[in-house]
Amino acid sequence: MSYTNEQIQEIVATQRKFFRTGATLPVKWRIEQLKKLKAAVIAHATEFEDALTADLGRSRAEAFLCDVGPIVVEINEMIRGLRRWARPETHFSGLMCFPSMITKVYKMPYGVSLVISPFNFPILLTIGVVAAAMCGGNTVVIKTSSKSSACTAVMKRFFAELFPPEYITLIDGGHDVADMCLAQRFDKIFYTGSPSVGKHVMAEAAKNLTPVALELGGETGNWCVVRKDADIKDAARKIAFFKLLNAGQICININQIAVAKEVVEPFLEELKKAFTKQIGDNPIANEEYPKLITEAAYDKCAKLADEYRDRIVYGGFGDRTSCKYAPTIIYPVNQDEHIVMHELFCPLLPVVPFPDAEIDAMMETIAEREHPLAMYLFTKDMRWAKRTMQTQQYGGGCINEVCIHLMVKGVPFNGTGHSGMGAYHGEWGFREFTHPQTVLKGRTRFNLTLREHPYTGKAGEWKMRLLKWFER
Repeated sequence: MSYTNEQIQEIVATQRKFFRTGATLPVKWRIEQLKKLKAAVIAHATEFEDALTADLGRSRAEAFLCDVGPIVVEINEMIRGLRRWARPETHFSGLMCFPSMITKVYKMPYGVSLVISPFNFPILLTIGVVAAAMCGGNTVVIKTSSKSSACTAVMKRFFAELFPPEYITLIDGGHDVADMCLAQRFDKIFYTGSPSVGKHVMAEAAKNLTPVALELGGETGNWCVVRKDADIKDAARKIAFFKLLNAGQICININQIAVAKEVVEPFLEELKKAFTKQIGDNPIANEEYPKLITEAAYDKCAKLADEYRDRIVYGGFGDRTSCKYAPTIIYPVNQDEHIVMHELFCPLLPVVPFPDAEIDAMMETIAEREHPLAMYLFTKDMRWAKRTMQTQQYGGGCINEVCIHLMVKGVPFNGTGHSGMGAYHGEWGFREFTHPQTVLKGRTRFNLTLREHPYTGKAGEWKMRLLKWFER
């Protein structure tokens, strides 16, 4: 379906009118909608899995593991926690406010929100964010990716059957439609995608001073560091699993690995074995191995691999017809080469060797670049690992593990700088889609003249003494 500016403007106006009725404010009503959403996700799981296979070549198990299952877990957390999260906070106003001693903080929804979702996890990163917006009491206009067309078609029917358009509406189309959406005055925008488009979203949102949450991949990619004391077999197994997942099209995936020179050769052998064990000698022929989203994405991956053809030590081949490109290890790569200066979003895996004694210099190089969305460290030196994780700037990460920090309940998923702003998942999603409003309850009796004129003379002197006493 094609849209006009007038149609989108009418969708937003209709949702704003509905929001102002106060229908979305009661916590009980929100929980009912979340339960309805959860039941529908479970009922349509097979349909979602089929769409993910069509768009990304995902196996049914991978589709459930990465998209469908996490949504159910996320909504369960919201249903259980919403009453507690939404409860107004009560604060002591302080002696300066006497006799008005009670102040409340109410968690108010922003209103009409816009959720722009990506192609790589089209179900999870649409429904998961929409659930957070619903949890906060907002209405939602959804703009999905035109690249994942099968998932967009399924979700458009899904939301249309489940909720009235004045509450939740999905809009499909290309970049022109996204720009028409961004031209409207929304109360909150949540965008997941690339840093370059994130800048555009912020610029458009700034015209209406609309608050924005961004979940981005990180302009210079996510680093994985393997020290000489690491369990290299364990590290290789986990890294291979992660790089195979969705053919590398994951915002928190490993973009490049820095490996200590002392163990780089045995590590590479273990990584090759791990890839082969998990996906076989010919991943292109393996039905479980996902594909790249479009021919353009395949061509970009293949072209970059060809530039480093003389340094490919594993993989390096693909099939344009199926848009599948094999996991490909490129070694050695210098830390300043262009392949490690931008997000790859494909199965290419550059390996950067470094002397383990120069780990501080390596970490300084990483710190000087744009903040990644994720960081992964493999080492037995927990003191160094903890110190590093507490001093580097990144969205989130793991020590001796990959990606599963994303699955932990009660913790935020977020980025910083070029990897994003804001946070969501569980209560953090509720916070992202609500604004804390402070309200002091005044008294009509026993009000002091402390704040009133005069401020000079004897009256001023005793007022000043009282003010200083109150502020101790």
